[in-house]
Amino acid sequence: MSGLFDLTGRLAVVTGARRGIGRAMAEALAAAGADIIGVSTSARAGDEVGESVRALGRSFEARAVDFADRDAALALAGELAGRAPDILVNNAGTIERAPAAEHPLQWWDRVLEVDLSSQFVLTQAVARPMLARGSGKIVFTASMLSFQGGINVPGYTAAKSGIAGLTRALANEWALHGVNVNAIAPGYIATDNTAALRADPDRSRSILDRIPAGRWGRSDDLAGATVFLCSSAADYVSGAIIPVDGGWLGR
Repeated sequence: MSGLFDLTGRLAVVTGARRGIGRAMAEALAAAGADIIGVSTSARAGDEVGESVRALGRSFEARAVDFADRDAALALAGELAGRAPDILVNNAGTIERAPAAEHPLQWWDRVLEVDLSSQFVLTQAVARPMLARGSGKIVFTASMLSFQGGINVPGYTAAKSGIAGLTRALANEWALHGVNVNAIAPGYIATDNTAALRADPDRSRSILDRIPAGRWGRSDDLAGATVFLCSSAADYVSGAIIPVDGGWLGR
């Protein structure tokens, strides 16, 4: 059974890899045998994630890209398509919080560009060599807000709802050609994106009261689902959105 999860010799691209969920995903894939290209806005070769990946005996390359810049995303997409990676994990994202009636339009535009449009740009390019050879694994980071409306985050909710639809749409087209497209929907994970919620005692308590597991998630809680969806164990899994939420959606 262990061979089903062996990623030795695979090349994986992980966006948003410098910290939090993306770092945990990159480290998990490296532990399973994959070499990593880690992409983030301020990625550097000497980042801790790179050191962790190399300590696991795998190679690590850093790419610094601002996904709010369409031209930069297109340039990265072209480079990565030429590398023909085996795995693409679309994890990069941003969030802006303000009531919908007051939400600045520039925030809306930036969140949709980073969290949805740039991910299609990258996936479209990287998928082409996958489709040509008849194999590949693509994983998006969705959200609880792919299923729910959230509060004060209209752009983020719209983008993550879009990611759920995009996952299904691409899976419908590409499963026949050996390319599996799926998503992971993290619950409330203790990362920079949830710092404001955790700092609000009332909001934090209301969230914890609903989580059957009774705690905020940790980034490494995503490791198992990531390796599974990127491995041969998931060859017949397509268009799935797997919650890793401590039971939140089942409450």
